[in-house]
Amino acid sequence: MRNRTVRTRPAAALALLTAVAAVVGGGDPSGAAPATGQAARQATAPQAVRQEQAEPCDIYTSVPPSTQDGPAVKAIKAKRSLVIGVDQNSYRWGARNPNTGQIEGFDIDLARAIGAAVIGDPDKVVLKPVATADRVDAIKGGRVDLIVRTMTINCDRMKDVAFSKPYFNISQRVLVPKASTAKGIDDAIKDRTVCAAKGSTASTVLAAKNTARQVVTVENHLDCLVLMQLGKIDATMTDDGLAASQAAQDQTVRVVDGEVQPEVIGVAMLKTSPDLTARVNQVLADYYGSGAWRLSYEHWLKPYMLNEADHYWPVPH
Repeated sequence: MRNRTVRTRPAAALALLTAVAAVVGGGDPSGAAPATGQAARQATAPQAVRQEQAEPCDIYTSVPPSTQDGPAVKAIKAKRSLVIGVDQNSYRWGARNPNTGQIEGFDIDLARAIGAAVIGDPDKVVLKPVATADRVDAIKGGRVDLIVRTMTINCDRMKDVAFSKPYFNISQRVLVPKASTAKGIDDAIKDRTVCAAKGSTASTVLAAKNTARQVVTVENHLDCLVLMQLGKIDATMTDDGLAASQAAQDQTVRVVDGEVQPEVIGVAMLKTSPDLTARVNQVLADYYGSGAWRLSYEHWLKPYMLNEADHYWPVPH
């Protein structure tokens, strides 16, 4: 199955990185993170983060799944093109394969499944790289129809865009050079120069903690890894999935013990397109029920993630 992609200028970081090629099977992501562990993590979250979690919104709220073609789906079929915003710099999630020129990874598998279900013709799906900080604007500006790019669902973002049901559990982690003596998150960031992607949840968490000497923000989280390779930062905060992918990409860095702010990620789209959201939710239900989620997880992510697979599939709400 071939998908068209829209190329953007490659990050300078790519010349410095060495990819690790590995495929390992196994596991059964049939459950969710234990409620007790999640509650414990919430209890230790920074005050600003706890306040956001206490806002009157439900991050699991979304429209019911449906296969019906509403106005938004009909418009996409009429233009014979579905544009999905993705990442091209996140190893095993969404990254351009230098041998084929194609973007591939766990999020890309899901994007293609959504595209095939919505438009029917995989060759009419356009994968468009979008920077972390540009995700919401890309949707609201009509440059993409959907975002499938490790996008955390939170109350602030739900004011601007609609989200599908969650398709992955994550939490915030910290990455450091292996030579670092840091034993935990607080130790790794206190009085240190810490990097996070602009507009990311990580940047919000760092602001709430307010213990770093300096916070460096970049357009894409991969740029943080490059800055670490160059010795310009001491640590990176990002979600555990992306932290694990960077540790797999570069064997000179490691993820420190501890995590903050349990979260979920979902597919984002316009709030005025509830029929598209319903169709995406149907795809997610089918994707997991058919075993495709598990197969993609095992192929792309399982060798590098930090917990068992059942930690990552959100419990149905």
